[in-house]
Amino acid sequence: MALFSKSDLAYDYSWTAIDDDDPKVSGAPDSSLFNRKEGYEVLYLINRLAEDWGFKRKESGREIEKMINLSLPDDMHSQEDVKQWIRDNWRKY
Repeated sequence: MALFSKSDLAYDYSWTAIDDDDPKVSGAPDSSLFNRKEGYEVLYLINRLAEDWGFKRKESGREIEKMINLSLPDDMHSQEDVKQWIRDNWRKY
């Protein structure tokens, strides 16, 4: 079961339909381009990182969302880059 749901998100996003098997919202984070304004992509990344890193509290998901919306550098374009940036900066937030 996913840690985070659409109703848990605190920021405004667009919600463009994406197929369930699209690499933007399936599998492991990869070189797929990440759109920080697309709700499905943000939700996928939060839940995937929570699963990969063993997060069990919604507060962790909220922190990831906050980092993406308020601090993620503009030059972070792939899911892999975003994942690594969050990992590298987790303790700062």
